[in-house]
Amino acid sequence: MTSETETFAEDWAKVKLLPQRTGLPMAVWITQRDGYRHDVRIKVSRTHGGRGLWPDAVSVAVRPVPPRVVPPGQLSTADLRIVGDWIALNRDVIIDYWDDKIDIYEALPRLQKLP
Repeated sequence: MTSETETFAEDWAKVKLLPQRTGLPMAVWITQRDGYRHDVRIKVSRTHGGRGLWPDAVSVAVRPVPPRVVPPGQLSTADLRIVGDWIALNRDVIIDYWDDKIDIYEALPRLQKLP
């Protein structure tokens, strides 16, 4: 059972990025390491349009290259390809945010939108 404080800490550490900001057809979340034992990951909604929720999202490993879906998640080949393109465009920002080298206020203006 998690406390309210733990839930709050988990919620603020993840940032939902909507399609208008990323150019992707779905929402993605970036997070800080914040105690996770795995390497850099983002979460990707399987629902197009930005309505997806964190618990239903798929984890995508940023390293090693190319990005890959972390089991048991599933994304279509087309969605993984475009998410991989977005990760490649923003890899340094995603990793710097993960490693707590920058905060979200520094990360957001550096994130690039897919054309």
